[in-house]
Amino acid sequence: MLPDTHIHTGFSGDCTVPARIQIERCLALGMTELCITDHHDYHTGMAEELFLLDFPSYLSQLQNLRQEYEGRIRINIGVELGLQVRIREYLENLASSLTVDYIIGSSHFIDQTDPYYPGFFEGRSEQDAYRRYFEVSLERIRTLDCFDSFGHLDYVVRYGPTTNHNYSYDAYREYIDPILRTLIEKGRALECNTAGFKYGLGHPNPSEDILRRYHELGGEQVTLGSDAHSPEHIGHSFARAREILLDCGFCYLTVYRQRKPVLLPL
Repeated sequence: MLPDTHIHTGFSGDCTVPARIQIERCLALGMTELCITDHHDYHTGMAEELFLLDFPSYLSQLQNLRQEYEGRIRINIGVELGLQVRIREYLENLASSLTVDYIIGSSHFIDQTDPYYPGFFEGRSEQDAYRRYFEVSLERIRTLDCFDSFGHLDYVVRYGPTTNHNYSYDAYREYIDPILRTLIEKGRALECNTAGFKYGLGHPNPSEDILRRYHELGGEQVTLGSDAHSPEHIGHSFARAREILLDCGFCYLTVYRQRKPVLLPL
């Protein structure tokens, strides 16, 4: 089974599953490689910071698990960083100091609110909310160099009032194309995140049309992750995602080891 490179564990503020259980699930599915990528969203503006990693403990415990499982499954150590331009110096310094294999850069908090919370959509139309999400994401991608792959590009549609019923790549092409071009210019990968299926969208994040457009523009590095917060969601819809990626023209999947891209045949 293809490796899952977006897995959360009890180190994340929104997950209670021990890392060992997630690893055992990967083994049971026949994976030979995985990456744990717990959340670190710093200076979000929330009254209580819920997504801060204790990096010394996190890295030490994952290193111990990596050694324990050596020869059975390759455990890559990663982090999902919440991108924000206003903490650019902090993020760049952190990324350069971490001994990890892989960094996902994600847009979670927009105007100090995560679209996960209904308040993000209050006082503006769904269309304006989606536009704002893409505009802020583009600014972050253009400004920041602290990540390897951009996570769940259209994450915002998971939580919109009508989710993706009134959403399409064509409707937001003028906002999405610059994001894709910038990722390609900067040598950053694009994540195919299968949690969109879990959320009932019927598509990955980003959607098939966006993945196809990324390839048309010359993008070659695509990563694959389930965004799993529980064992049953690890590897979710990976067979379907593989067919989507092949149909979009991709021949290889990208994994990161020691922050270097490695291509695996699809």
